[in-house]
Amino acid sequence: MRPTVPQLELRSRQPPSPSRRAPVLFVHGGYCDAWCWDAKFLPWFASQGYAAHALSLRGHGESEGRDLLWHTGLDDYAADVERICASLPVPPVLVGHSMGAAIVERLVATRPVRAAALLAPLPPEGLLPVAARLAAEHPDYLFQMSRLDPLRLSQQVLAALEPFYFSDRIDRATLREAARHLNSESPRALMDLSLRLHWRLPDRESPPMFVLGVHGDRICRPDDVAATARHHGVAATLLPGLAHMLMLEPGWEAPARALHDWMKSL
Repeated sequence: MRPTVPQLELRSRQPPSPSRRAPVLFVHGGYCDAWCWDAKFLPWFASQGYAAHALSLRGHGESEGRDLLWHTGLDDYAADVERICASLPVPPVLVGHSMGAAIVERLVATRPVRAAALLAPLPPEGLLPVAARLAAEHPDYLFQMSRLDPLRLSQQVLAALEPFYFSDRIDRATLREAARHLNSESPRALMDLSLRLHWRLPDRESPPMFVLGVHGDRICRPDDVAATARHHGVAATLLPGLAHMLMLEPGWEAPARALHDWMKSL
């Protein structure tokens, strides 16, 4: 594990009036940063009475550590989340998306967690089966991801990636902003996901868990989500439509409301 990064970007939205609800901390997936939550989810959850936070993991967004990203592993990312949790007045509900869900799973397995939600998670078998399926069915996608350089994005690269992250209903302004927040990803973290370093269950009683996926996701498909839900002994919530970046999609309110309904039951 790399040394603690001294500065992490944290985006926060506060509720309009004092609230006794537990805060919520959102953890982004690979290749992006905290902006993906700040566009829609953070202000919406704040309006529902939650102190809503999203961090950019080290080497992402405005967080430091880009020069060490090549050597950064899943446990380093988990340490970032734990560090932000410790800075909040009370333990938050953790919400992770895609790779962020795997980071949350890692924390659930190794540390006490108040409650955890996994959105569009990888299956318990890890990243390799997902990558193998994409390589067989959509080789151009995997080729473009393998040579991705956020500093040298071309229309060809963006056109190849867009259908895997967004539906054809996404507006162009959101796409442009998403491209601006595209980050490089750690090969070490991707290897950790391939080795299933996220998948084991905790020795203690599991915290309340929520697992959600969408039928339009071409990366973490509904059967992947259902496998993760079974692994944690809960039922999967599967919503129609939407694509992998469900928090930015037209119709993002549906997963936000489903997550909120679960959080109200805690």
